[in-house]
Amino acid sequence: MVNANHLTRLHIDPKWVDPLNETFERFGISTVNQQACFIGQCGHESGNFRLLEENLNYKAATLMKLWPKRFPTLEVANKYAGQPRMIANKVYSSRMGNRDEASNDGWMMRGRGLVQLTGSDNYHHASKALGVDLVTQPDLVASPKYAALTAGWFWSTHKCNAPADTLDHVKLTKIINGGTIGLDDRIKHTNEAIVVLT
Repeated sequence: MVNANHLTRLHIDPKWVDPLNETFERFGISTVNQQACFIGQCGHESGNFRLLEENLNYKAATLMKLWPKRFPTLEVANKYAGQPRMIANKVYSSRMGNRDEASNDGWMMRGRGLVQLTGSDNYHHASKALGVDLVTQPDLVASPKYAALTAGWFWSTHKCNAPADTLDHVKLTKIINGGTIGLDDRIKHTNEAIVVLT
């Protein structure tokens, strides 16, 4: 169990005490290493529990770098640059259970929460697991309770407790991020949490 003192020492708003404890209990995130890794990974992903919605305000050059197939030329990228809703609808269209670009699914089901729940399929499966309709109320995932619970659902379905117990930061980061972006920062957050929770 985490308490307000733990979170204050980690520079995390104490409003996260109940959401984290509910998540830890519900998804069996019970050892110090498991809880510290959860806090460390989520801390990196969410700007230390402050950013709960994906920032899609990109310049044209960045769009071309991140999604070269979706933005093959500067001319195409310039039409979308600086327009988060259009970007979301373009990059998330016709995948992850989303319909085409015109459907607005990409924007409605954009990344939210501590580990960026993204796409209609993920919102649907998280809804079933948590017993709340996140598909018609996706903004709930940007609230502390459901930001934490959806992260716990992801953690559980992707079997993150095992690598967390052995502090296998590389494996854990690849599960959560798809690569090892921000590995050093994730380890730093985790090590700080281990000290505080021990």
